[in-house]
Amino acid sequence: MPDTYAQCPKCKFKPPSPLPVDESCPACGVYVYKWGQPRPAPAHTGDEEGGRLASLFLPLEAMQPSVFYGRCFALALLAVWSWFLIACDYRDGEIFGSFMHAILLPIHEAGHVLFRPFGEFMTILGGSLFQFALPLGIATAFVVVNRDNFGAALGVWWASVSLLDLSPYIYDAFAPQLVLLGGHTGEEGPHDWIYLLGTLGQLRNSQHWGAFVHGLGSVGVVAALVWSAAVLWRQRAQVEAI
Repeated sequence: MPDTYAQCPKCKFKPPSPLPVDESCPACGVYVYKWGQPRPAPAHTGDEEGGRLASLFLPLEAMQPSVFYGRCFALALLAVWSWFLIACDYRDGEIFGSFMHAILLPIHEAGHVLFRPFGEFMTILGGSLFQFALPLGIATAFVVVNRDNFGAALGVWWASVSLLDLSPYIYDAFAPQLVLLGGHTGEEGPHDWIYLLGTLGQLRNSQHWGAFVHGLGSVGVVAALVWSAAVLWRQRAQVEAI
């Protein structure tokens, strides 16, 4: 192996001048001389998928203490807020009065526009789909591009809250009571999930689907909080070493 490198083999970062192979990459922190060497299989698994799963709990290579403790504080606030969001009654749309709904509503409406070229069904589904898919896309970018698993966990939290936000809308489809954006109920005007579930032959089961989506969102919120806490727990060793 050469004594220096001009491009990181992992993240493709090119330093201004060649660096010794025993120095870590300034961008991703990998030690070039270790790159490509066989690595021990993760505990309790010997396959590649286990290694990928373990990588989702890796902290950032470097972080200032102020940023670390700021993230810890933000996570604590998020955990308290999550409790209130999960506790909102999905049967009467209580979550629609929350700040998160004000964030999600424009994204929902933008989804209808984005999916319009794909026909009526996808146009109507696009609102709900986009408000869920957008934060998942951001979470993926945090993992793939930024290698920031804490940021990715917050993206999953956001997507899970989107499910909590959708659950009253789905629940309402069979016996519409919610006052929608146009100032009407589903009996008086357009209602996404009356159309969607009716098309799929599931309108009579809307309340079961609403309860299921609320439960799925609740599990996702808790899982995202646990994931972000686990990443910060591993980050503390790096911060303490500064």
